[in-house]
Amino acid sequence: MRERQLFSGLLLILAFVSLQKLCYCDDQTVLYESFDEPFDGRWIVSKNAEYEGVWKHAKSEGHEDYGLLVSEKARKYGIVKELDEPLNLKDGTIVLQYEVRFQEGLECGGAYLKYLRPQEAGWTPQGFDSESPYSIMFGPDKCGSTNKVHFILKHKNPKSGQYVEHHLKFPPSVPYDKLSHVYTAILKPDNEVRILVDGEEKKKANLLSAEDFDPSLIPAKTIPDPEDKKPEDWDERAKIPDPNASKPDDWDEDAPMEIEDEEAEKPEGWLDDEPEEVDDPEATKPEDWDDEEDGMWEAPKIDNPKCEAGPGCGEWKRPMKRNPAYKGKWSVPLIDNPAYKGIWKPRDIPNPDYFELDRPDFEPIAAIGIEIWTMQDGILFDNVLIAKDEKVAETYRQTTWKPKFDVEKEKQKAEEEAAGSKDGLKSYQKIVFDLLKKVADISFLSAYKSKITELIEKAEQQPNITIGVLVSIVVVFLSLFFKLIFGGKKAAPVVEKKKKKPEVGESSKSEDETEKKEETAAPRKRQPRRDN
Repeated sequence: MRERQLFSGLLLILAFVSLQKLCYCDDQTVLYESFDEPFDGRWIVSKNAEYEGVWKHAKSEGHEDYGLLVSEKARKYGIVKELDEPLNLKDGTIVLQYEVRFQEGLECGGAYLKYLRPQEAGWTPQGFDSESPYSIMFGPDKCGSTNKVHFILKHKNPKSGQYVEHHLKFPPSVPYDKLSHVYTAILKPDNEVRILVDGEEKKKANLLSAEDFDPSLIPAKTIPDPEDKKPEDWDERAKIPDPNASKPDDWDEDAPMEIEDEEAEKPEGWLDDEPEEVDDPEATKPEDWDDEEDGMWEAPKIDNPKCEAGPGCGEWKRPMKRNPAYKGKWSVPLIDNPAYKGIWKPRDIPNPDYFELDRPDFEPIAAIGIEIWTMQDGILFDNVLIAKDEKVAETYRQTTWKPKFDVEKEKQKAEEEAAGSKDGLKSYQKIVFDLLKKVADISFLSAYKSKITELIEKAEQQPNITIGVLVSIVVVFLSLFFKLIFGGKKAAPVVEKKKKKPEVGESSKSEDETEKKEETAAPRKRQPRRDN
């Protein structure tokens, strides 16, 4: 009897704890869409004539789990899910999360979500299009040079009344495979925003920082005066030709850059009468050669072996040397400009649109919209979540996304191993590609990110060029590394030597004469005879 009472009490405690967890999740979950059931009636497809793409309720490949499928290529798609009531983004933590899978791989397609403002802003679900006003746009987008997980905040300037798009700088790149991935954006009350891909933090930023968003949420205090004009007598030339300079009388512009070395003597044993090339004694006339159609057959030429044994063959000529009298084309030297005032710029004035704020003035979210124009089909959306607690999002990742991802990963690994038996570089390539994608996300490489990503994608599609791509990217990386460490100082003297400006009394050398020097100074090469 006592044991039965103890067991009943334990069940009661477990039930209470489960109920507490359920209530906690329900209280912290604003919206959750699993697509387990058909979306008709819950999601509203745009009836805008431009949006012809057909949405389908379909299974994720290899799973029994359903999602919202982009079924056709080269179409515009629009669909909306309204919230029960608008969500205020100004209070507490807000978590935006959803899964997307590029089942046909990622070539050119967007898969981002728009978190829409209330319909009072001037839109309807049936007329949903690219102009429908949103508060936040979030998610992956890859096509051409674009490869990023967008996070865009559309914020109203309280002074001008205009809504401005503020883009996250240096966003993470999009995973390039056919697996399910989960994207998470966490907005905190202290203005921090974190972007997670598959539960791993890829970017942390501050909503009010000019270093993290472009343009900055808070405008500059001053702006250039649009009414200010550069004075007519403003001289921006730092250097000017010396008006008192004149070409020296002994300056010979016609003197050649190089002259024959009169002191040079012909090497002993030079074979003047031997040609540099002779007929190949081992060559024979092809049996099918027709003198009437093909012409008279001549043996191909080879280097004369006598020339290789001796100092040289043929007509001997004196080598060239630098002409001590050469000065090149004379030009007027430059001097400091006494009237130089610097580079003109308009004066700064107070920015009439400047404002300060401690927290972004978020517009409330009233609906979720998917509005994309994609060249790709097979894009599957699933498990769309808006929550007020990070733990809720983590729970959904572990229970809905992680099991699918693990199965897909194992399948991908098996396929790669099978392919690896035919191509020994396959597993090696995968490691290299994953590493290079992480390198591309480094902030100081942002200017080269699109190019690096493009090279990686080409290598993934053409495995035979993996080594070449790897070398190219490593060269770029090392060049930037040494430039950061040494500031490019080693290379500078060479450049300056070629482009050095003349001092007073000196002259610059023409490009034609430089080319002439290079051609003349080059060692004479034997001219092989072309076969007819």
